[in-house]
Amino acid sequence: MLVAAAVCPCPPLLVPDVAAGAAPELDPARAACTDALGLLAAARPDLLVVVGPGVEHEHGTYAQGTRGSFRGFGVDIDVRLGRPKDDADAPEPSERGLPASLAVAAWLLERTGWSDAPIEGLGVGEPLTPERCINIGRDIAVRAERVALLVMGDASACRTLKAPGYLDERAAPFDASVAHALGKADLAALRTLDTELAHELKVSGRAPWQVLAGAAEEAGLSGALLYEDAPYGVGYMVATWS
Repeated sequence: MLVAAAVCPCPPLLVPDVAAGAAPELDPARAACTDALGLLAAARPDLLVVVGPGVEHEHGTYAQGTRGSFRGFGVDIDVRLGRPKDDADAPEPSERGLPASLAVAAWLLERTGWSDAPIEGLGVGEPLTPERCINIGRDIAVRAERVALLVMGDASACRTLKAPGYLDERAAPFDASVAHALGKADLAALRTLDTELAHELKVSGRAPWQVLAGAAEEAGLSGALLYEDAPYGVGYMVATWS
């Protein structure tokens, strides 16, 4: 059963070396992510599942110890999704690496000194329907007696004129509704997110949030919104469910 969840944004800019001179702008977001991961650790899960936007058309899994890298963003930083169970279990460098969202999650976990609790990664693609996302979440919730979720994803990328998707007047209201749903652990609101609008607003977190909604159906968790802002015209949110 799901016992705790943390929702974090997934821009590589969270990694200070990637952000370079702009790094201080995301210090509040980094601090909120640290607090959120602290809640996950306090829940003492038997299994942590990290869910984020992936490159797969539907979804793909990543074993504990899978490598990720920020070399594509111009910095020589490599990460792992938790420690390999032993050297024999460590995925080879030639194997499929983590998508960017899970690499950011791995960096956050390393930064906060995550315990040796088992970790699995799941990349979910935008084409996944809400129904499929919810069913994936339900399956995750029964994987262990105490399951925690780290859910990575950004809100709209259309909040300002300089945003990646330019300014769209629908972006701020959409993000506000998502922030309210995450802060209140409103499963119905997350299940019924407008998938077409989310696509038009370049929202990467829609599918991961709906996986969370499916996983939390039987959990009775309460939510808290720790951070919400759009420093680069992209909506970033941090929330905890416990």
